[in-house]
Amino acid sequence: MREKDSVSIYFVQLIVHALRDEPLRLQSVLEAADIDMALLDDPTARVSASAFAALWLIQIKELDDEFFALDSHGMPLGSFALICRSLIQEPNLEKALRQCMANFALFLRDFRGSLVVRGARAVIAVDTQAVDPVKRRFGEETFLLLMISLLCWLGGRRISIDRAQFCHQRERLSDDALLWGFNLTFAAATTEIEFSSHYLRLPVVQSLPSLKTFLRTAPQWLVIRFRNQRGLAAQVYQRLRASQYGHWPTLLEMADELKLSPTTFRRRLEREGCAFQGIKDDVRRGIAQQKLRETDMSVVEIASLVGFQEPSAFHRAFKKWTGESPGHFRTAVSSGPKG
Repeated sequence: MREKDSVSIYFVQLIVHALRDEPLRLQSVLEAADIDMALLDDPTARVSASAFAALWLIQIKELDDEFFALDSHGMPLGSFALICRSLIQEPNLEKALRQCMANFALFLRDFRGSLVVRGARAVIAVDTQAVDPVKRRFGEETFLLLMISLLCWLGGRRISIDRAQFCHQRERLSDDALLWGFNLTFAAATTEIEFSSHYLRLPVVQSLPSLKTFLRTAPQWLVIRFRNQRGLAAQVYQRLRASQYGHWPTLLEMADELKLSPTTFRRRLEREGCAFQGIKDDVRRGIAQQKLRETDMSVVEIASLVGFQEPSAFHRAFKKWTGESPGHFRTAVSSGPKG
């Protein structure tokens, strides 16, 4: 974890929400993590990753709750380690994810997860019983963040989210694209995330020794390691998103821009669970989904925009990416709720 890594103040607000009516206690917790309390009132503020990780650990001890008192029952200290210990024994990510949600259900009362697999697509949905709208919002995001980040860790790679939607409404964050992907909807009918089901067939690559390391550094693993806005993969994402497909650099050119050797560039991406070609495909998919959802551009125009000379090749790639045709995707999102 590098000092320039940072986290939106939104996630600090999430962690300390339970102390909102106890200003002295809140100030004490924030000071212990070296976070200025005044930042809570600045929606654009960011805090260092090290301060955020410290706050996470301080707050769960302060509350004796590893779900930050967002649930009416909560998760006493040690629950998360107990859950993770059972997951590393599963053979693949699907079995691990199902076991993970069952384990969380032993502790949480207001948030329940479910997994539905339909061919090439997998959907994790959250059923919420929380009455307080802020606890509901923070709790749903925390639950899904834990699910997808644990999957990333268990599989040793970044898992790309193709679609995310939340029942609540809120302002969009600069972190959102990396956390939830480019196809993000608020004020939806249900809270769920969708991704390619091929990830679920990946083996669990973690072991007891790696679990011990993970538990010592859980906050940065869960929020920063695979979802880091300042990481190398994020820099590549942002570089590609900021330019037209025809002007995208090759791997060698990208490494040169970052003043890295090609070997070091590849190795550092691999440590973040990514590959250059995979990032390119993620950005192409994200742009295509965004244009299909938000514009009247024809499928042929969108295909050309993301680098496909033949619309048929774009159709095949899009169906491989999302499990459906571009036309079906556009129809589905246009008939659904808007964020």
